[in-house]
Amino acid sequence: MLKIIDDFLNGITMYRLVLYTLIFLLLFAATLSFLGILSFNFISLLFSAAFLVAVCWVTNTVFAKVFKSQTNLESVYISALILALIITPARNFEDALFLAGAAFLSQGSKYILTINKKHIFNPAAFAVFLTAITLNKSASWWVGNPWMMPAVLIGGLLVVRKIRKFGMVLTFFAAALVFTVGFSLLKGGTPLPFIQEVVLNTPILFFSFIMLTEPQTTPPAKKFQIIYGGLVGTLYFLPLETALLVGNIFSYIVSPKRKLLLKLKKKIQTSPDSYDFVFSLDKKIAFAPGQYLEWTLAHKDPDSRGSRRYFTIAASPTEDELRIGIKFYPNSSSFKKTLLSLRPGAEIIASSLAGEFTLPKDPNRKLCFIAGGIGITPYRSMIKYLLDRKQKRDIVLLYSNKLAQDIVYKDIFDAASKKLGIKTVYALTDTASVPAKWKGRVGYLDANAIREEVPDWKDRIFYLSGPHSMVDAFVTTIKGMGLSDSQIKVDFFPGYA
Repeated sequence: MLKIIDDFLNGITMYRLVLYTLIFLLLFAATLSFLGILSFNFISLLFSAAFLVAVCWVTNTVFAKVFKSQTNLESVYISALILALIITPARNFEDALFLAGAAFLSQGSKYILTINKKHIFNPAAFAVFLTAITLNKSASWWVGNPWMMPAVLIGGLLVVRKIRKFGMVLTFFAAALVFTVGFSLLKGGTPLPFIQEVVLNTPILFFSFIMLTEPQTTPPAKKFQIIYGGLVGTLYFLPLETALLVGNIFSYIVSPKRKLLLKLKKKIQTSPDSYDFVFSLDKKIAFAPGQYLEWTLAHKDPDSRGSRRYFTIAASPTEDELRIGIKFYPNSSSFKKTLLSLRPGAEIIASSLAGEFTLPKDPNRKLCFIAGGIGITPYRSMIKYLLDRKQKRDIVLLYSNKLAQDIVYKDIFDAASKKLGIKTVYALTDTASVPAKWKGRVGYLDANAIREEVPDWKDRIFYLSGPHSMVDAFVTTIKGMGLSDSQIKVDFFPGYA
């Protein structure tokens, strides 16, 4: 069952999953309203949602043109639907004006309350916070009721499993419950009924799964995510939007600050179906080899995979340009098709630098890099960095491709072999198309191949990067060889390429 869920999650972007989850919750609520279970009319609910989407879209369009900024419609719709689920549906003209004001503020905050083009606050939380202090009208958080709880739980768990932020969410829950139960005990209450009341009759599930995890306003590093979750949970006694905004400030302080508007310098075809996209930099950005960026490319008629992607930086921090390597398939997304059509000088937005798939601080740790296909990009960054720094490390790279012509960055790895002693083993899986003078391995890499090519494998940390199915298979293989989780690092970002 988990494999079916993971296959579904691997085939959809994070933003699209959140959007579908919110639509599901809205339709679920409309059904409950139609059946008379919820107190408001389902027509009012659907009208309010449609009205919020329309106002958010218009407002965002105007701000994007004024600020000459690329935008992502998924984020617009997500903010609108969150507002629809936390503000009581409109019953009259005054309520509709309140919805319009909240929609306007949510979109305006993304453009006005920014530093270096990076917005600071969760748009929906900021909107209801500001309306509360200026208009004395705020969110009712009606989504937090027992009837909605099963749908929120199902959708929310899918979102958190996709982005792998269970630690942050659990820390938030623990802190929120400890402090709220503590207050209850001080007032003479009993813990269990109070916990039940919090879970069933407050929006804690929706807040933690959907709003707390908003990627643009949460820290990228796991240690800071844990602190962030604990901080917001500790402040749970405050209005929810206030607690979240305080957390957003902490997140901004500990997160990368820049949002980059990059110009394409050149396109390089590295294999029959792979290209490197090289972008010029006005000034270098600080990143660790192996980290990734979120890339936004606005284009007409985006398909279900949206206009955002996460790509690992293939360049080294020592280089004067930024580079990503991308593999294209016959059924490539509208994003990739647009990217491939770009000409030099075209612009793309890169932001949200993150990732912990990086070299260990201890240069004496023995490493084994395993790559499949375009999963080689983080290793290109790492090994180019070591070359430029003239830093020797004990590394074995096992690099698997279907065909010899699929191999990329061979010049980098050959140079690392000569200058740094890094061993690279190439493997081809298409046994019927192996070149006559091929000197690498033939067939799939398995436990026997690891033992043969890496005799001291027990002493190494294994880095895995490539297609999800390949990475999962290698995790199973390496654990089956007797290695622990601490010896395995998996390249992860909350989306797919």
